[in-house]
Amino acid sequence: MIDTVTRDYLSAADAALPGFVEGFYLVGSVALGAYQEGRSDIDAMVFTSRPASPEDLDALREIHAKVPVDAVYLEPALARAWPTDRPVAPFVVDGDLKTGKPCGELTPVVWLILQRHGIPVRGPAVADLGVRVDPDVVRRYNLDNLREYWQGNAHNFRGYVAALPADEVRDTVTVAWYVLGPARLHHTAATGNIISKSEAGPYLASLFPEYAELADRAVRHRAGEDVAFRTTDLLMAFDAVDAVAEDAWRRFGHPGGTP
Repeated sequence: MIDTVTRDYLSAADAALPGFVEGFYLVGSVALGAYQEGRSDIDAMVFTSRPASPEDLDALREIHAKVPVDAVYLEPALARAWPTDRPVAPFVVDGDLKTGKPCGELTPVVWLILQRHGIPVRGPAVADLGVRVDPDVVRRYNLDNLREYWQGNAHNFRGYVAALPADEVRDTVTVAWYVLGPARLHHTAATGNIISKSEAGPYLASLFPEYAELADRAVRHRAGEDVAFRTTDLLMAFDAVDAVAEDAWRRFGHPGGTP
């Protein structure tokens, strides 16, 4: 599946825009060895020979409407800068090419994944790209993300969810997302490396055994099992978000970022 999709993408890009795609590197779940067909996206960093013109963007829009690759397009100036502040750049999410807005994928984490795990399909070896990753910047990004995004979301929705019937079935994707996502960030703050969502389950259980059963169900859901979550599970997931975030800040939030 992955090889077929990447071949289809490169063939279409080369036919429509000769010489435009100079480098193509798989990141995300494919690079982390956690790709699940039918569930995971195929994510790529695409290095281009020039900034994309309006005509280039029209061609890319047509390509991504047909080929399921989520991509970030890096013109030469961006590729040399390794930006982490979400600059404006063309990027694709679920087949939709977005332009003229900050690219939320251009964070310290994407460069860490590329540097440590990126899979070259076209272009130089990853080691020859000169990807720059500052461990302190990565750690602080993850800590801020835990507090501002994850805890913020959990806080905003807790009151609404608490008013729902306790045994009412909740969306499995949403619950698993809250259970596994923050643990991945904690692991990166602790070790400087990236783990998959499935690996985040056992990691969460090792940190907080009280959430081990919930984490196990989230991982089994990721593996395709028919798992049900209820309101009480989502509220417990919110508790896990707070526990993970507060533990990460306590252990890694001081200067130096190590225990």
